Amino acid sequence: MKTFALAGNPNCGKTTLFNALTGSTAHVGNWPGVTVDKREGVYKGGAQKVAIVDLPGIYSLSPYTPEEVISRNFILDEKPDGIINIVDATNLERNLYLTTQLLEMDVPVIVALNMMDEVEKVGDSIDVPALERAIGVPVVAISALRKSGIKELMDRAIAMPAKRRGATVLGGALASKIERAKQFFAATGVSSPLFHAVKMLEGDEIELRHDGAKQVYEEISAGQDMEAAVADERYKYISAHFSTAKRKKQKSALTRSDRVDKVLTHRVWGLPIFAVILFVIFHLTFAEDLFYINTIYSAATGGGALPTFGDMGYGFLGDSEIYENFGIALAACFYDGAVFSPGVILTNLFNLLLNYISYGIGLGVEAAGAAEWAASLVNDGIVGGITAVLGFLPQILTLFLFFSILEDTGYMARVAFILDRIFRRFGLSGRAFMPMIMGFGCSLPAMINTRTLADDNERTATIRVIPFFSCGAKLPILTAIAGGMCQLFGLPSVELITFCMYVLGIITAVICVIVMRATTMRGAVPPFIMELPAYHIPGFKNLMLHLWDKTKHFVKKAFTIIFVSTVLIWFLQSFRWNWTYIGADDMGESILASIGQFIQPIFTPLGFGSQLGTQYGWVFAVAAITGLIAKENVIATFTVLAAMIAPGFEGTEEGVEEAVLMISSTGMTPAACIAFIMFNMTTIPCFAAVATAKAELPAGKFGGTLVFWLVTSYLVGTAIYTVGNWWWTVFIWLVVAIAAAAVIVLYNLGKIDLPKWGKRRA
Repeated sequence: MKTFALAGNPNCGKTTLFNALTGSTAHVGNWPGVTVDKREGVYKGGAQKVAIVDLPGIYSLSPYTPEEVISRNFILDEKPDGIINIVDATNLERNLYLTTQLLEMDVPVIVALNMMDEVEKVGDSIDVPALERAIGVPVVAISALRKSGIKELMDRAIAMPAKRRGATVLGGALASKIERAKQFFAATGVSSPLFHAVKMLEGDEIELRHDGAKQVYEEISAGQDMEAAVADERYKYISAHFSTAKRKKQKSALTRSDRVDKVLTHRVWGLPIFAVILFVIFHLTFAEDLFYINTIYSAATGGGALPTFGDMGYGFLGDSEIYENFGIALAACFYDGAVFSPGVILTNLFNLLLNYISYGIGLGVEAAGAAEWAASLVNDGIVGGITAVLGFLPQILTLFLFFSILEDTGYMARVAFILDRIFRRFGLSGRAFMPMIMGFGCSLPAMINTRTLADDNERTATIRVIPFFSCGAKLPILTAIAGGMCQLFGLPSVELITFCMYVLGIITAVICVIVMRATTMRGAVPPFIMELPAYHIPGFKNLMLHLWDKTKHFVKKAFTIIFVSTVLIWFLQSFRWNWTYIGADDMGESILASIGQFIQPIFTPLGFGSQLGTQYGWVFAVAAITGLIAKENVIATFTVLAAMIAPGFEGTEEGVEEAVLMISSTGMTPAACIAFIMFNMTTIPCFAAVATAKAELPAGKFGGTLVFWLVTSYLVGTAIYTVGNWWWTVFIWLVVAIAAAAVIVLYNLGKIDLPKWGKRRA
């Protein structure tokens, strides 16, 4: 079976072509760095099966980034039967630079001229036969997104000769130098001696490791900057021979993308616009008063309010009548005193279904005459815990859908460009924004995506703060506690609190990055080069594939880790140390209560420790600990414990009622609630993310990262609770912050040396 490698610039459509050829569902993102390792699949559209390898996007074959090393090593060492070079037809000159390097290898090459539909859309054209003659290898016009030209591409690729001799576009004064280097490598017996010769001329560190290579390089370079000379010669040749095949329509005005970018990427307005877009996303996901219709009505009528179904004499969603009056229950999913946002509507509909399922299971257990402990295990431990977590799935997917739309339109790439100017002040490049924003979906792929960061210090700092960009698993904690605070303390809308918590997480990440890059992880900020894609309407299939992958991940977690956790929590809560069942009679004598009371004092500075008492005060400490396994466990723990605190309790709507019961039973203050949220947002992520971090972090950084997460979450929670309860301590914290900032500034100016202080003390 033949093997073909897909090679091309970032964001040229490689992964889209890979999916089209193999039927795979690999993630496609409208920004560079989506593919951080090679993927493999099989093309079955021809007479014979063909292996397809999707290589990371690269701008050149110089070993400046991990992606370039992966692609280069695969082509040279694995020796594929051919290279399918995907070229973005809308950026022909830039993309052909890599093509000229691939042509220097002794490997058959075919050029896939992608995005031809976009070229034609703006009125431009490319003379494909002329380009093919100029390059000297097959060229096929395709559109990977629309799957046009793909069969012709593969037919011509399979028909290519098995061997090809590399050729270079470099000539003139460089020709003799290349020939001298080529003779040196030919004598060593390496494959593709021409490619190695040209890379040596560029001062490639990999090539200079060969015995005698440095001497030859010094001889032929004669002190000249050969890398710049080679690059200049390539671009001159491309401009003179290749790019002339493209005919551009005379335009008097800017393109659509350019016009939009003048607003969205503005130096002043770019960030505020991004903040507004984020708030609208959160509003459409969490708001129980869509576009503040009820609030506006109340202001217009002098305090009046839209009627609820209760005001109209009907049963509420969650009452026993839910099972008798389906019409009212269904209507209440869309409106109940206010028009709900799409995210809340979907959540209500899904929870309505889960309520019926739970009710039916409860009736089945009762009809079976199960023992008290067995009924409690099924209803409270298993069904209650799992359904409580699954109830958040619609909102998680809604939020993820909005982020996927922003990504697929090309807007997220612009945000990375905007933030690069700011990130550089903190010691990061705009490239670090990409894994960070992925953290809103899941920390695992976000941490894996940090492979695109070549600098170890930048990569370590990014991995450490990724959990602060709250993933979907933390969303249940946010919405439940926020909803409970709104009910108990009369605070404003849930979406506003949720948005502020996300912003606070981002601020925490920024502060931590500043501290790390100013002290233990100092270093130059690497350059950030990115091709901005044209804006386009997201593909429906691509969006649905994203959501399906997210759904599978969440549901798998619910029925594995969370299932085991809820059963374990129920068991510890329902039995004494002598293994006698206590049910809900005296939960203070349970195994879980004793464990919770033991660890409770640890969280006293955060507001949910010893000050809450021993009867129920330990429940938040237990929830915080179970959240270290999986963040969804926090709400699952609430559900199990709520059923024990109030026998017969039936939680409703996103775990809010569970949170209300837990907060009111323990006497939690608003500051303590926020501290609890922030502790869970910034502490050690789930076990799966921890394992990923260990694999992706540079050697020797994992232990420090665990300590960093614990210390940061503890300090953030303590600061929030302290400031929120004793305002006079704001002055103390301000002094501490000023002192810390002064130390950092003096350290950067070279006035003090913290490592030397440590050595003196030792």
